[in-house]
Amino acid sequence: MTIIVTGGAGFIGSNFIFYMLKANPDYRIICLDKLTYAGNLSTLKNVMDNPHFRFVKADVCDREAVYALFEEEHPDMVVNFAAESHVDRSIEDPGIFLQTNIIGTATLMDACRKYGIQRFHQVSTDEVYGDLPLDRPDLFFTEETPIHTSSPYSSSKAAADLLVQAYHRTYGLPVTISRCSNNYGPYHFPEKLIPLMIINALNDKSLPVYGAGINVRDWLYVEDHCKAIDLIIHKGRVGEIYNIGGHNEMRNIDIVKLIVHELGKSEDLITYVTDRKGHDLRYAIDPTKINNDLGWLPETKFADGIKKTISWYLSNRDWWEEIISGEYKNYYEKMYTGR
Repeated sequence: MTIIVTGGAGFIGSNFIFYMLKANPDYRIICLDKLTYAGNLSTLKNVMDNPHFRFVKADVCDREAVYALFEEEHPDMVVNFAAESHVDRSIEDPGIFLQTNIIGTATLMDACRKYGIQRFHQVSTDEVYGDLPLDRPDLFFTEETPIHTSSPYSSSKAAADLLVQAYHRTYGLPVTISRCSNNYGPYHFPEKLIPLMIINALNDKSLPVYGAGINVRDWLYVEDHCKAIDLIIHKGRVGEIYNIGGHNEMRNIDIVKLIVHELGKSEDLITYVTDRKGHDLRYAIDPTKINNDLGWLPETKFADGIKKTISWYLSNRDWWEEIISGEYKNYYEKMYTGR
């Protein structure tokens, strides 16, 4: 089995590659990544010499490069993680999100149609559903929840999902889609909430929290997500959408305080900054379908997962110090200074 994993130098994509090489050691895994600011080749250094792994630097929007790779490798499956994914960046510059998340997805599916494929899997997000009210803890996103996007990012992902479904219906392309809740774990890019708070706390820097920090997210340990996708691409029903949730709802401020306490720092580091435009209140996924159909449930409790994550960042300073010393630092200053 040969699988092309796009966006495999990013957070979830790299963890998926590590998981698949371990769980399916006879598979050939091809990582296709443009290496944007969020794609880090050093993340993949431990698998670069694996004879079952190959890295290809290319843009999913580059039709010529994508077709050449398909011509050479004749993949059995494609798992598409390649995406611009940071909401704040989408508010600053929506265009690149539309290009990568929509046109890139279409380019990949055109290659799948041309060269044949057993499965095209689109990795999406629960953000396509919009948000839920804080005072209705009984409400959850299901696969039947209408799309109701809030940001250019979530709109671009929703558009890609609709395109994937259209390619299935129009061309018979064998597709599946998964929509996950917020992931956390090793190799998470430092602009995201959990790694940002860990790194800033370690450096005794201020911990910027949007608004009052009452927004709720459903947190999913990244390895649990990888296991779910592995199940979907092998056993999931073609044409179906599967929600992948962690059953770990937490307020942002409570996560920040937990990290502060785990690291033995002071809550005085916490600062409250102007809230994000159109900030979704609450995400919560009902994973009943994937549990009933494929037997998947999250295995990692948040209390355990966050300790493992903090430990990883403590043990892998070289990885994130290299990132925050580069282009990311300029972006960080732009986003948070003076808010």
